[in-house]
Amino acid sequence: MQGLGGKVAVVTGASRGIGLAVAHRLIDEGAQVCVTARKPDTLAEAVEALGGPRYAIGVAGKADDAAHQEDVVRRAVEAFGSLDLLVNNAGINPVAAPLIESDLGAARKMLEVNALGALAWTQAAYRGWMREHGGAVVNISSVSGVKPAPMIGMYGASKAMLISLTETLAVELGPSIRVNAVAPAIVKTAFATPLFEGREDEVAARYPLRRLGVPEDVAGAVAFLLSDDAAWLTGQTITLDGGVTLAGGH
Repeated sequence: MQGLGGKVAVVTGASRGIGLAVAHRLIDEGAQVCVTARKPDTLAEAVEALGGPRYAIGVAGKADDAAHQEDVVRRAVEAFGSLDLLVNNAGINPVAAPLIESDLGAARKMLEVNALGALAWTQAAYRGWMREHGGAVVNISSVSGVKPAPMIGMYGASKAMLISLTETLAVELGPSIRVNAVAPAIVKTAFATPLFEGREDEVAARYPLRRLGVPEDVAGAVAFLLSDDAAWLTGQTITLDGGVTLAGGH
């Protein structure tokens, strides 16, 4: 499949897990990709796994650093000639606690990275390329942003804010820029390990499809939303959950 042939993407938080799977899928469909992450070593390994500089470049930095965001956009355009696609995948969840006991410093940091960070990345891509040329954006939210999620309530609140930002940006940036989101349930990544480690079968039993997600499940949906097959979709959030929210869980 070459449905994204000639397109250039930035994928944040892409040294492993969902972000890396998304980058792989976009390259498989013909795109060239600039990936970001905090750690230079793991990012370099990701670029090598993606096929090297013909297909991918990596720019290390903190997701909520404005200078890093501008640098990534500039370097993507310099390396590959455009910036057509943006996937806001970088996210953090440093604490697990009842919302009423949440540390407000940690809460602010989550909002800064998970919601405002995605907005800032979109602004940078808009200024650097999309304002004049159009494009498509996909934000990685979470089912915790769709339904209450005890113990990770602040994370869920930041992801709910991201869904709201997705909807408003879609209204503001049409018709030349589409903005959508995906909201996965538990996906088997290092990030989500505390939610299923040692009890995967028990957790998966609550899902009508009887399994947890894998990064490729998310990557396929993201690639669809970025493609021309989704040309009449904007402001939408696709819930990727194996049916668990229908069954009363998340």
